[in-house]
Amino acid sequence: MRFLARTRLTQLCCGLAAAFAAMATQAAAPDTTRVIVEFKPGGAAAASARAAIAQLGGRVKLELIGGDAVAVEVPKQMLAKLRAAGGVALVEEDAPRYPMAATSPSKRPYRAGQRVPYGIPMVQADKLPEADRYASNRMVCIIDSGLDREHADLGGNDLTGEFDSGTGWWYVDGAGHGTHVAGTIAAINNKGTGVVGVNPNRQLKLHIVKVFGDDGIWAYSSTLINAARKCQQAGANIISMSLGGAAPSSAEERQFGRLRDAGVLSIAAAGNAGNTSTSYPAGYAAVLSVAAIDENMARATFSQQNADVELAAPGVTVYSTVPTGTGLGGDIEVGTDAYFAIPMEGSAVDAVLAPMADFQLGAVVDPSVAGKVCLIARGEITFALKAQNCADSGGIGAIIYNNVPGDLLGTLGTYVSPVPVVGVSDADGALLVAQLGEKAGLRVATSDYGFLNGTSMATPHVSAVAALVWSYFPACSGEDIRSALDKSALDLGTPGRDIEYGYGLVQAQSAFKRLKDSGCKN
Repeated sequence: MRFLARTRLTQLCCGLAAAFAAMATQAAAPDTTRVIVEFKPGGAAAASARAAIAQLGGRVKLELIGGDAVAVEVPKQMLAKLRAAGGVALVEEDAPRYPMAATSPSKRPYRAGQRVPYGIPMVQADKLPEADRYASNRMVCIIDSGLDREHADLGGNDLTGEFDSGTGWWYVDGAGHGTHVAGTIAAINNKGTGVVGVNPNRQLKLHIVKVFGDDGIWAYSSTLINAARKCQQAGANIISMSLGGAAPSSAEERQFGRLRDAGVLSIAAAGNAGNTSTSYPAGYAAVLSVAAIDENMARATFSQQNADVELAAPGVTVYSTVPTGTGLGGDIEVGTDAYFAIPMEGSAVDAVLAPMADFQLGAVVDPSVAGKVCLIARGEITFALKAQNCADSGGIGAIIYNNVPGDLLGTLGTYVSPVPVVGVSDADGALLVAQLGEKAGLRVATSDYGFLNGTSMATPHVSAVAALVWSYFPACSGEDIRSALDKSALDLGTPGRDIEYGYGLVQAQSAFKRLKDSGCKN
């Protein structure tokens, strides 16, 4: 029986609504604002600036590593005086930063009994299987919501991190976003267990910096600056950031410029607004911006399009690790046939077996489907209303099939279904229609794996490919690797670099060949 999972993190990763809701409890008081204050060089200047902050009623919220700046909550009417204070070099908004989150059976080089997410072969990660002899010389620092260290597909990796007084221990991920990102980078190639990541051989070093707490999904520019400095202190070669925000920060931009100059490659999500706006840090010249594409190599509708987009990677219906027991898994069996099914957010956790009935578009209550599994076409009304009409008709389970090519990843919104509800592709839907009347086994259960959409999911593909390729050529700098990835990408969309795909789909084998043939300064 096939078994795949759907995470319960859609609200977190597929939009910013929850992020803005969280602001209500975390934002500064209405008459205050949060800013970054940079000091002029010298101890006397810093002391003078700190004295001015205190005198003007400011409260230090975060000490930036290095002692050259602080994040401060200060009365709005005091901003002009703070900017003019002795020892102060810069005062700017401490801009919010958010997470940016909107398969086939295993075969060589992967061990049996795992699933290989479509993105793994799409980025050519399976073309460099001998990398286990090299990857231990690279470190990826993941700035996110932490990581579930006890996860069977992650715990065997070379993992480090630290405690943060604001967000807690790095190895606890109450939000789930960071664990999903980490799985794409380094889910282990272990027989019979879960999935594989781009670097699955336990050799890649992962350092985890937790900036998103378990009860909230946003941070600040100052938080990100500190996190980036922690990555550098840990010895990271690559910084992976599935996050961003609308407002730029000059202090943040300078920090990533210094990291680039030090040889570190910083990679960030382009954003999920689906328009031409720019998100930061992806919009800085020193940061590689990643757009999202689907299994058919088409731009994801949510992926931002602008001149900063540099590379594209899989970011639609990405299957990866989630904190243990927080995902939903689903499967369908009809006779001897098994189908790829994705549980919908709000589905009941249950297993049913009954004849499959045609519920058409699910637009009306129909008692003829009582005691049966409803097979429903996508279209016209919401998934929630389709599922509710099935349940109100006495149906004991619902299968909704897509009306466009590809898998169906959906949510029931606020509706909590009393019956299991899953989505399937248009192709599988056509096959199921041909089996109407036969008994269908439908199961939704808790899982350690799940599907997410977002440029958050595309970013770790690029970060992981960069680490994989770089492991063969450790003498190269981050900019050397960046150049090789850009020049070897599979061109998509308009010929040459464009605002939707950048240079195109990141390609591990092609980048490896370019570096092997042309050297670091390719």
